[in-house]
Amino acid sequence: MTRTLTTDALTLTDSVGEWVTRYPAIARIFEQHGIDYCCGGARPLDAACESRDADAQSVLAELQAAISQTGTEFDDNFSTKTLTGMCDEIVDTHHEYLKRELSRLTQLVDKVRSVHGEAHPWLQELSAAFGRLRDELVPHMFKEEHILFPAIRTIEQSQSVPRFPFGSVDNPIHMMEHEHDAAGQALREMRDVSRNFTAPDDACNTFRVMLDGLRELELDLHQHIHKENNVLFPRASQLAAELTQPACAERGE
Repeated sequence: MTRTLTTDALTLTDSVGEWVTRYPAIARIFEQHGIDYCCGGARPLDAACESRDADAQSVLAELQAAISQTGTEFDDNFSTKTLTGMCDEIVDTHHEYLKRELSRLTQLVDKVRSVHGEAHPWLQELSAAFGRLRDELVPHMFKEEHILFPAIRTIEQSQSVPRFPFGSVDNPIHMMEHEHDAAGQALREMRDVSRNFTAPDDACNTFRVMLDGLRELELDLHQHIHKENNVLFPRASQLAAELTQPACAERGE
């Protein structure tokens, strides 16, 4: 069942992450303005607009217009899922995408750099930034799939907080958030050095396919990181804290 949300529920002082959590379809508006709603999701909308030299009132009007056209959230909105469902969606959708695309894009980036690198020296910087991103994401996904997500599922399904070898679930969450920041920086470097993934006039089809693939990778990662930083992680941390408080009270702590 869908539920209607009024546009006056959120304002310029609400975080960008909360806007996208409530209205997932508006993410494309933030993408168009270059506003970071994943790693920078905690920033208020007005501050996020200022950081990109965008007029906050104009962006707000665009958001309100988009929301008024749709009027409702989708039935499968990520934020309505259980924590276990969120973990499953991230692995099945975003991790599987990354595992497939990172391999394909590695071959494309290497090929385009070797053929066109002399004529377009910026491809060396693009390749280096992509390499850092890939090398960050591969172990990152492993840690989520084998450490953090199993812990979150255990907490939700058992409604208790067992003793984990890493201590509080907040510890791996903070590590993942730090790695998201590093990934976000690599994405920004790739976009900047490629002039927003714009193909030069002499670009061959492989060159264009590479840039299009990197653009799609950025979009998917923005959505991926938003879901974790602004929805899954805060809710998992909150549940763990709520379940820990009664136990502490019983021990008189």
